Amino acid sequence: MAINLPETDVVVVGLGAAGGVAVLPLTRAGLQVIGLEAGTWMNPAQDYKADEIHNNVRALVTTGNKVGREVPTFRNTPDQVARQAARHPMMNAVGGTSIHYHAQSWRLNPWDFRIHSSTIERYGAGYLPEGSTVEDWPVSYNEMEPYYDSIEYEVGVSGKAGNIQGRIDPAGNIFEGPRQREYPMPPLRSCDYLDLMTQTAKDIGFHPYRGPAAINSQPYEGRPGCAFHGYCDRGGCHIRAKSSTDVTTIPKAQATGNLSVVDNANVRRIECDNTGKVTGVTYLRDGETYFQPARAVLLGCYTYENIRMLLLSRSPFHPDGLGNNRGQVGRHYFGHWDAQAGVGVSALFPFDLNIWYGAIAQGVMVDDWADDNFDHSGMGFIGGASLHAYTEKHPIGAAGMNTFGRTGRRWGSEWKSFIRENAGRWTSAYVQTTTLPYNNTWADLDPDVTDPFGDPVLRITSGPKPNEPLAAAHAAGKMIEWFRAAGAIEVTGGQGGNGPALSTHAHGGTRMGLNPDTSVVDAFGFVHDAPNLGLIGGSVMGTAGARNPTQTLQALAWRTAQHLADNWDTRTA
Repeated sequence: MAINLPETDVVVVGLGAAGGVAVLPLTRAGLQVIGLEAGTWMNPAQDYKADEIHNNVRALVTTGNKVGREVPTFRNTPDQVARQAARHPMMNAVGGTSIHYHAQSWRLNPWDFRIHSSTIERYGAGYLPEGSTVEDWPVSYNEMEPYYDSIEYEVGVSGKAGNIQGRIDPAGNIFEGPRQREYPMPPLRSCDYLDLMTQTAKDIGFHPYRGPAAINSQPYEGRPGCAFHGYCDRGGCHIRAKSSTDVTTIPKAQATGNLSVVDNANVRRIECDNTGKVTGVTYLRDGETYFQPARAVLLGCYTYENIRMLLLSRSPFHPDGLGNNRGQVGRHYFGHWDAQAGVGVSALFPFDLNIWYGAIAQGVMVDDWADDNFDHSGMGFIGGASLHAYTEKHPIGAAGMNTFGRTGRRWGSEWKSFIRENAGRWTSAYVQTTTLPYNNTWADLDPDVTDPFGDPVLRITSGPKPNEPLAAAHAAGKMIEWFRAAGAIEVTGGQGGNGPALSTHAHGGTRMGLNPDTSVVDAFGFVHDAPNLGLIGGSVMGTAGARNPTQTLQALAWRTAQHLADNWDTRTA
């Protein structure tokens, strides 16, 4: 029997990158918010270690073991038996994946929000990829711009603007959409290698710029600038220079007096009444079951758990799961097509690069071959990829280098000699590709694999894609050209497969849209047939641009929360 708790205004499930942002506009509006988090608080001084085995090999920076008990399964075709992935990219902790992500903090390109219409207008309807379910977002870049701006200043992002109110600055990204003002902090520092790649890009006609990072390049709001410690790519920042939500927006929300954080809370179901209206959530904590009633609920877990929670939350009004009366929950899911899908590019140079440690987000970017920034006529694909040359290397990772065919085997004296000479002379690039939803890719509940509570885990089905391999191969060719021009003597990679099994950039499954027959939530992120349930996180995104999704999902979360606060009586009636 569940213990009934006093009602609150809003329950936010998950205090990671999305939920950790949403609590701030809600609490500033005077709403009483309870944040339920499956993990607990991390202690930067104790939990974040300068230890490659701890961070990068064993990936021990997490709290609790909920994530390990519900790893999704994966298959390529419906007739295959799904296999369970070894690891899951989600993190259980206050701050969630914003603690251990690379902190690249991007806006999407204006084109990303209207790929369907823009493609038809420029190339004709026949140029849309076969089998894709892509549709325009119900929100434009211009509508999103104020929320992007809020995230950059409230969270803290370092970068260089390339388009301020239509004024183009070639020191920034000349292809970006217009922004109202400069970043709050300048870019992270450069180094010899990044200077080399920047000048080379200019020499071959590319337009390089420094990528934005949710890492302080200088003291900001009482937190220090980056010390370029080198271990925050898989772990947290021990000096709090990385702008994870546990050190930025969540403490600000707590300072209002309107946020209560309940840690180690394992949410099992979202409850609703016989009209379909959400009434609260049921969760487990310390062996007890609780029901937390609320006038509104925002579900802000990782994409996989957002989808699974809706499918598990069945009722007479929602017999197939919350928001799934039209069979759309789990549809239009996709994982980002990037280095984890085999489209990374590696290069060997005849000299030391001196890129040890630092931060992955401390890089130089090229967007000439991303989005619709070039003419795709006759190329057979739409979109493209951003090219990212970056610093950051650790000894164990370096020793796992590609030997470029120069050793007969990957062990023994010959291999050791090669590694000693070349571990500091090679690097990789991040080639991140536009990714679209397709009919042959979806998420549902696995009928055979369950978590310890007996609930099915999520199952991902992902078939071949016609567009992404072509876009990735084209961009990889441009990255190879860039490396060669910079002096690389060996370059390899660029051959993509069918995309990642489980992605650190998982999108869709609860897509936002104007048509309830092709989407789960409306233009502000609220479930079509449960208007007081909002979805925040990557699961509402309709496309993945050629860049990381975190700032976009955070801007969407802020927008959803602000809409709830501004329309409180209507949404909770």
